[in-house]
Amino acid sequence: MAATKIGDVRAKSADELTTMLLDLRKEQFNLRFQRATGQLEALSRIKQVRRDIARVKTIIGERTRTAATKA
Repeated sequence: MAATKIGDVRAKSADELTTMLLDLRKEQFNLRFQRATGQLEALSRIKQVRRDIARVKTIIGERTRTAATKA
């Protein structure tokens, strides 16, 4: 699975972002578990998922700040 593009993340709704964040955190947990048991083959995927989580959280934060400023 390729890294998420920032444009794709910005195009999603708030509910989709929340769902995406939850899915990424579950994947991150599973990857950590696989690494601990020695079953993980793609070590770079951990870094990729961590950065995708940061992208999603950044967009959520931007939208929250923008909404607070407008209100």
